[in-house]
Amino acid sequence: MSLKLHETYCNRETLLAILDEMAAKIAVDGWSPQNTALIGVQSGGAPIARYLAERLEVHWGTRPMLGYVDIHLYRDDMVDTHGEPFIRDGEIPFSIQNRNLILVDDVIFTGRTARAALAAILDKGRPQVIRLAVVVDRGFRELPIAPDYVGCTVETRREQAVRVRTKQDGKEASGIYIYEQT
Repeated sequence: MSLKLHETYCNRETLLAILDEMAAKIAVDGWSPQNTALIGVQSGGAPIARYLAERLEVHWGTRPMLGYVDIHLYRDDMVDTHGEPFIRDGEIPFSIQNRNLILVDDVIFTGRTARAALAAILDKGRPQVIRLAVVVDRGFRELPIAPDYVGCTVETRREQAVRVRTKQDGKEASGIYIYEQT
């Protein structure tokens, strides 16, 4: 299956405005900057988490802790051609015990990635609370998972794909894109 660009949902400037608004909502939500960490889901949530950490530093005067979680061993639908799970590095360079965590991803669709990320995080300890922040909610949930912070809601058909591209991920121009399967 390959993907063909169907629509540019928003450009770089609009994406940055969406991310800035998400950071502002997180900043005023009563989190203690000293006890709050952002955990980006590899790979799409990682650049988003980095950007949000930079923006939260502006609001709080201190940068929140930042880590990344690899969910591939926790997914039942992500394997290579030999049936083995993909393995990528995740990094959480601090204890998550009793911390406030904000799990960050680019797009929420079925909820399976968020569920896998929660399992990976809980294998590392017991945080005080975990909240979910996503840039795009495209619906079609298969699990009872709802994000706490949503940048935008994009209506799509189930067979379409949504990608959030950032300057940091080194791919095409920054923005939110909708693709068709070909």
